[in-house]
Amino acid sequence: MSYLSLDQVSKRFKDDIVLDRASLSIERGETVVVFGPSGCGKTVLLRLIAGINEPDAGQIRMGNRDVTYLEPEHRNIGMAFQNFALYPHLSAFDNIASPLKARGMKGGEIEGRVKEVAGLLKIDHVLHHLPKALSNGQKQRTSLGRALAANPGLLLLDDPLRNVDAKLRYEMRIELPRVLKAFETTVIYVTQDYKEAMALGDRVAVLMGGGFKQIDHPSVIYKDPDDLDVARLFGDPTVNVLDGRIADGAVELMGLRFALSGQFEPGPCRVALRPESIEVTLDDTAAGATAIDVGDSVRHGLEVELDAVTPLNVRAVMLLKTEDGRELLATCSEDEASRLPRGHKKVTAHIRASDLLFFTPSGARLRPRPS
Repeated sequence: MSYLSLDQVSKRFKDDIVLDRASLSIERGETVVVFGPSGCGKTVLLRLIAGINEPDAGQIRMGNRDVTYLEPEHRNIGMAFQNFALYPHLSAFDNIASPLKARGMKGGEIEGRVKEVAGLLKIDHVLHHLPKALSNGQKQRTSLGRALAANPGLLLLDDPLRNVDAKLRYEMRIELPRVLKAFETTVIYVTQDYKEAMALGDRVAVLMGGGFKQIDHPSVIYKDPDDLDVARLFGDPTVNVLDGRIADGAVELMGLRFALSGQFEPGPCRVALRPESIEVTLDDTAAGATAIDVGDSVRHGLEVELDAVTPLNVRAVMLLKTEDGRELLATCSEDEASRLPRGHKKVTAHIRASDLLFFTPSGARLRPRPS
């Protein structure tokens, strides 16, 4: 039995339908990241689970209990917010201790628990500081410590890294999994940053249009998205989307024919291609040629114009243009990019056929027919 389950949960505010029969199951000790664009209902979902709001329909269960209409204080839930929500008149120690005092824990036990939590979060040296004397990173860890101190069965994290700087976000993406595993709690982590979702989730639940579009391991969602909307949410730069046509066991795309490994319904389609699946070279001998075997994949050469190269940390993004004016984004290492010409030069884009993803014109995933 799942530790937390949402069954056909719906919530609306006047005419605005936020959640429409959304279902989700989470195992004990699992970290699930709820990921989606701004305004898709992520925070509303947390408020329903926490008991701050009640659903209009559906059921929420924790363990073997129906908690749909249970008061928040009886749900054994901890919560940390993006705006920290610390008590300004209390020290970091007293902020972390506040849920323990509310439960009637004794002084010696409180001190030991607060120091244990602060040590794991590396804020034991600022426990006697007021929030105004803390950095944003220390405030964020104090807020997280308060949520964890009472050892909740379920921890809800509402975009907790949104208001900290880029360096701290990077550090916490590394540290948070260690801290959460140490507490052995079940976690729902909300974010609109796909990199956080990929880094922190045992599974990622993509929330869009009032329900979960896909729930799976991060690598599966990236490599094998269920629809085009999901594919577009993951990746920087975003996925290339091109019009194609399936016919006679191949897909026709940008004047090339890519042989298909399975049986697909013939007709128009949309083809998604990640920028890292395009290799750019100065050698034009393969352009327009028959497919070339490269290891366990096949690549096709397409003559394009290299319009721009933009450094992006250790990667570079290339803007390519086909002869008929279509634009493609590709990526490579900055060392590779330094060997390419600058400014409207002819190059060859080698496309890995095995990385093509197929969708219907409306965006639903196309998969091979069962043999």
